[in-house]
Amino acid sequence: MLWLQGLIFTVLVPGVVAFYIPQTLRRGPAPGGWWSLGWILFAAGAAIYTLCLFNFLSAGGTPAIFFTRHIRAVLGEEPKEIVRKGLYRYSRNPMYLGVFIAIAGQACVYRSGSITIYLLIAMAFFHCVVVFLEEPHLARARGPAYDDYRRRVPRWLGLPRA
Repeated sequence: MLWLQGLIFTVLVPGVVAFYIPQTLRRGPAPGGWWSLGWILFAAGAAIYTLCLFNFLSAGGTPAIFFTRHIRAVLGEEPKEIVRKGLYRYSRNPMYLGVFIAIAGQACVYRSGSITIYLLIAMAFFHCVVVFLEEPHLARARGPAYDDYRRRVPRWLGLPRA
């Protein structure tokens, strides 16, 4: 059931944010040429998201944010423990980074200013979600374990601190 919930979450959240919305913002077909290399970014972003999803599922939860508990039968719930393996050793939020990279890839492929602006808005929005909703929730729910993780691993990207 957990894998199905992870799949449903993926289609409804990052599928919409990282693929459907950018596709609605593009104007016409991709111009081709070197711009097509943006698909490499898109694939890298999708791979990052997928690796993170597997980390969540193997920890016994889905990436569903805590305030979606009322629909947990569909989206699942966050893992009981902090996910620390894989890319979560280098970033507390690699799943978001994967989504941003996928959007950036489409901005390149379609040479789209609209998708680029959408990317910047999405980055600002999700930064606020992380800072004002997710981190306070995790600090309350996980206590000292999250404080230690937050001290050791940067919010967005970097090398782990000892």
